[in-house]
Amino acid sequence: MSVKKIRLELARDRDFPNGSAGHGYILRAPLTPEGHIDAEGWRQARESCTVTRFWEGEAEETGHLRHTRGGWAFHYDIEGDPEDDETGYKFESHVFKEGEYVSVREHDGTLRTFRVVEIR
Repeated sequence: MSVKKIRLELARDRDFPNGSAGHGYILRAPLTPEGHIDAEGWRQARESCTVTRFWEGEAEETGHLRHTRGGWAFHYDIEGDPEDDETGYKFESHVFKEGEYVSVREHDGTLRTFRVVEIR
């Protein structure tokens, strides 16, 4: 099992009609051969499973990938409220392969779609 570096960039939406390479996430997570997040691999490498949110004009936020009753989430503050987590929309069923799309519900409740642009 190896942890992959997954780059997600904002897909086109109302605010960014052409999408944006300056807005997104770098996720480190183990993937199954089919491209799903590997829950067992995550349990074994939990501390290595991080997320960095980059958003043009804002400071980067770094946190950890968590698995909750509601699915996968990005947690930035160890002592913070889990209600502040950003949640992956159906991450358990989505495939992380270059060119695929995934959605994240951000801190403010906005659901945004991101394109998987790189996996290393």
